[in-house]
Amino acid sequence: MRSWWINAALLLLLWAQGAAAGTVLVVGDSISAALGLDTSQGWVTLLGKRLAEEGFEHQVINASISGDTSAGGVARLPALLATHHPEVVIIELGGNDGLRGQSPVQLQQNLAEMIDISQETGAKVLLLGMQLPPNYGPRYNTAFSAAFATVAEGKQVMLVPFFLDGVGGVEGMMQADGIHPAAAAQSKLLGNVWPSLKPLL
Repeated sequence: MRSWWINAALLLLLWAQGAAAGTVLVVGDSISAALGLDTSQGWVTLLGKRLAEEGFEHQVINASISGDTSAGGVARLPALLATHHPEVVIIELGGNDGLRGQSPVQLQQNLAEMIDISQETGAKVLLLGMQLPPNYGPRYNTAFSAAFATVAEGKQVMLVPFFLDGVGGVEGMMQADGIHPAAAAQSKLLGNVWPSLKPLL
């Protein structure tokens, strides 16, 4: 009888430790997939190290795919949620929508759907906002950036207004293509995310 109670207590302890750890799911595009870099250099990998340094036991799942759009995120998110049961979902999508000139209204709808799907599972959401180069024109750029702010306010989720703040267009921070952040920028990207992510953990 005593052995049964001991085994039960150990199982309960292991369950509590697993439940406390939690999972952070990153659903993004090439920026979070660390395109052009070794994945060990990417900001998502650095996030895992930061969590450990700060005493968090969370596991980080990087479900980012180069070239993905917000529509792609909507399509694959339900399976990711069912597989990983994340505590926090970080959405880093929309940049490719903008580069392809897709509708900001559709972008907003897709982001809203991703947030709804995540929240229905009990996950908290952090949305990473993006901005476009000036050559896309002020009207489109304003509507594009506003899509992130509008959906974040409407769904009451945390927002990083511009994920590439201090990186985009900054000398030495971008790869030769001018689109993807260099290795030197990855800690800055994490620095942009961390203050908004930490309260959600």
